[in-house]
Amino acid sequence: MASALSRGILFAERIIARKSAQVVSSAAPLVGIQQKRHLNVHEHVSFSVLKKSGIPVPGFGVASSAEEAVEIANQLDSTDVVVKAQVLAGGRGKGYFKGGLKGGVKLVYSAEEAGEIAGKMIGDLLVTKQTGEKGIPCNRVLVCERKFPRREFYLAIMMERSFAGPVIIASAQGGVNIEDVAAESPEAIIKVPIDIVEGITDEKAKQIAVALGLESRLEETVSVVKSLYNAFINFDASMIEINPYAEDTYGKMYALDAKMRFDDNAEFRQKEIFDERDWSQEDAKEVEAARYNLNYIALDGSIGCLVNGAGLAMATMDIIKLHGGSPANFLDVGGGASAEQVKEAFKIITADPHVHAILVNIFGGIMRCDVIAQGVIAAAEELSLRIPIVVRLQGTNVDDAKALIAMSNLRILPCDNLDDAAKMVVKLSNIVQMAKAANVDVKFELPF
Repeated sequence: MASALSRGILFAERIIARKSAQVVSSAAPLVGIQQKRHLNVHEHVSFSVLKKSGIPVPGFGVASSAEEAVEIANQLDSTDVVVKAQVLAGGRGKGYFKGGLKGGVKLVYSAEEAGEIAGKMIGDLLVTKQTGEKGIPCNRVLVCERKFPRREFYLAIMMERSFAGPVIIASAQGGVNIEDVAAESPEAIIKVPIDIVEGITDEKAKQIAVALGLESRLEETVSVVKSLYNAFINFDASMIEINPYAEDTYGKMYALDAKMRFDDNAEFRQKEIFDERDWSQEDAKEVEAARYNLNYIALDGSIGCLVNGAGLAMATMDIIKLHGGSPANFLDVGGGASAEQVKEAFKIITADPHVHAILVNIFGGIMRCDVIAQGVIAAAEELSLRIPIVVRLQGTNVDDAKALIAMSNLRILPCDNLDDAAKMVVKLSNIVQMAKAANVDVKFELPF
């Protein structure tokens, strides 16, 4: 097998060299995409949670059409209305829609104008600094009362490893990027850890109120802080951020903007909230992976990875980078994947046109190597894969797995050593990438 592979590699390299001496291989950079571990919800869902928890919010409604936006604006007790695109991306206000509308947050002064703006937002793609040029679909808008803040504050609660539990973070400098405040005036931010067994006490809530300079509204602020903590616990949140919590010109306090995330493990307890998950805001491949209980994160590289276990997946991506390659994804099939799940995983990986080679790295503890081999073979046959597949299997039923691969008569390249497997897949990926750049059709299938 090794000699056949070497001959294939040498043959492909000679063709490419003749066709295009100018082609230079370069692996795509790995972008900083963090694994999604918690449910992220739209602003109108966050407002609903705060309202249920007794925290004051402006009057609001969510519209899926221009007509609904007009109806909501008419019902609000205000002539000043804000229309906000409901997309899961930061920088909405400075973004733009593909249809030409500038900004995803608009101030309007009549119900008719609210409907007009909503009609331009709904069904269009909003581009922000976080979405990239492809944008993200806006299917609904939040229509809410506009408040004129006199003072703005920051309030948040989240789980923090260094405190071994929840911590409330507060600042009198709200309404701005809290990261900027932390960098420029770290003393303006207070952190109050909460004992998860004891819960929030009046003493700690008063400490936060005094630190914010809200002694004159002590009782009200204590109530809001305690309600914030109770919402965090009762709704299984991993983060609740209110920015700003503001005092308006009439002296009333409101949460004017909110972001929340929820623990995925609590889905069975928080069905109503998890039903609000907006799949249109997520990568289509990640959505498909979730249907089959696969953990998939799209990256910008050229080597598809199929691994069991998050730690092994991270190590696999690291070793690919070490040898000059770039992962195209993070895909963890877990410890009990079936052959069908493995086949679906291959479909998701190969749906990315930038994938030039695939590395399967399985340690068979709970997972059986022969089950993985069956899935790999089924995927290679059904999808008629023409890109190289390097398989490194160790553990339970590994000999059976190797026998299945050998009898399949498919160009699946087994490798016992992870370092060697990484070197091989990087080399093969570079060959395919160079071939495509030179318009050379290199097929990694029988016969060579």
